[in-house]
Amino acid sequence: MSQTFKKHKDDFVLLLEAGFVSIMHQDEDSTIKLFKAAQLLDPENVMPKIGMAYMHLLKLDLRPAISYIKQALNKEPKNEFAQALYGVILTFSPDMGAEGAQLLHKTHEHTSDPDIRKLTKNAEEFYTKYIKTPPSPADVLSPKRH
Repeated sequence: MSQTFKKHKDDFVLLLEAGFVSIMHQDEDSTIKLFKAAQLLDPENVMPKIGMAYMHLLKLDLRPAISYIKQALNKEPKNEFAQALYGVILTFSPDMGAEGAQLLHKTHEHTSDPDIRKLTKNAEEFYTKYIKTPPSPADVLSPKRH
């Protein structure tokens, strides 16, 4: 690593955090630049790849989301956050939803991290309630009668 990169190594977390903030501001250009800069500072860290996967998931651009999350899991197969996010991504894919739900369930059962347990439980419930068995068009279009 060059002296310039070593000098800014401590900025990795700041760049990563700024990348996630820029996702929430829907600033894709800045998000990509921030995660690439973070990756340059710490090429072995999977969080920039996870961030890119998350950005694409929020746009429901599933192919790149899957590609990025697989890159992260190839480096860190036991990364529970990456496993959970992969499960979430798969549940939005019409032909891989059941596989995603299974991954969410498996991750939920094996993790001791309360945040990951909450994420996987909520995502699995969302998949079951809204994706696996979607409401009929009549339910969506007609107002609820009381």
